[in-house]
Amino acid sequence: MISFSEIKKSFFVSLWFMFLTFPIMVIRVNTIENIVEWRWGNMVFVGVGSFLLSFAWRYFIKRKEYSLKKAEEGEEMRISFARRILQEKKFYVPGLIAVGMFSLAFPLIFSLYQTNIMVSALIFVMLGLGLNIVVGLAGLLDLGYVAFYAVGAYSYALLNYHFHLSFWIALPIGGAMGTLFGVLLGFPVLRLRGDYLAIVTLGFGEIIRLILENWNEFSFGPSGIANIPRPSFFGMDLSLHGSMIFTYYIMIALCIFTIFVVNRLQDSRTGRAWIALREDEVACQAMGIDKAKTKLTAFALGATWAGMAGVMFAAKTTFINPASFTIWESIIVLCIVVLGGMGSVLGVIIGALVLVLMPEYLRAFSEYRMLVFGIILVVMMIFRPGGIVSDVRRIYRFEGTGDKSGAE
Repeated sequence: MISFSEIKKSFFVSLWFMFLTFPIMVIRVNTIENIVEWRWGNMVFVGVGSFLLSFAWRYFIKRKEYSLKKAEEGEEMRISFARRILQEKKFYVPGLIAVGMFSLAFPLIFSLYQTNIMVSALIFVMLGLGLNIVVGLAGLLDLGYVAFYAVGAYSYALLNYHFHLSFWIALPIGGAMGTLFGVLLGFPVLRLRGDYLAIVTLGFGEIIRLILENWNEFSFGPSGIANIPRPSFFGMDLSLHGSMIFTYYIMIALCIFTIFVVNRLQDSRTGRAWIALREDEVACQAMGIDKAKTKLTAFALGATWAGMAGVMFAAKTTFINPASFTIWESIIVLCIVVLGGMGSVLGVIIGALVLVLMPEYLRAFSEYRMLVFGIILVVMMIFRPGGIVSDVRRIYRFEGTGDKSGAE
């Protein structure tokens, strides 16, 4: 599949890298003994490594082009991972049972630090599934999603500070506040799409952050709000370890609830309207779908999960300030949706776990961990542009003259 010319190109790439890195990797001046050390072994390492990386890169590019060419010629494309798992019914239920048992036993097996990281990952699973409604299903690029996250967190913090409301009362209130702000954002942007929609939503997120940072009488400004209570278990006082385990199980329950609701929405009339809006807005409106109502529903429901995730974040950290709700949080959640697979629930879950857990477990690479993280993202976007688990498009095939119809 790889021709001699490709090998030749990889060879010249390795020579070019050796030339560029020669002053850094080979020459070292020993200022103590006033001598120049020549590290030729590093030159060999750079040459061989760059040649192998370039060769592997060209091989996978050629393999991707070959598979696309075969698909265009009419050959059946390789079944995606998600569809293959769904078709193998005998592995589906045992797999769910195994994942469920592992999830329940996780805080009992691993340390408090690992449980804390997993709670953060589950919060981003909720955020990713909420944004997946707006971006993945409805096709509305929202860069201000962190604003609803902040609204939920500050709702719990302020309600507890002023009125001493508990976590369990503030959780639905935070979701309702997220819904309200989602509608408030949706109304001004009903006629916008694409880059213009992204700019307006980005501005909305920054407006919320600046209000929280500068309105000291309301939000306590940059100082933030501390001593936010953690979730209580029937009024019992839990230790730090017990409270974190309890928070973990609450997040598991909320994630299961979110997955159930999002799956039901995806298969409902509203979900089909979102998908139609994403594919072609003009055709969607021509088919009689209320475009304004569909967009508002997407913004409102997506913001609801962000509001509840914000309440969980405030309860987990017991301290919040505007610095926790910057544009980068929105970008991370958007990367979760894009990397996992737009419109795919399983893909978003895997994407959230990868993007949140990977930087933590790459701490062994110290300053190189973000470089490794970025390389992995670039490789994914080139070789899997549809995400880790691409959404399975339903295809309805007419079979004969009877009433039979199949869905793939």
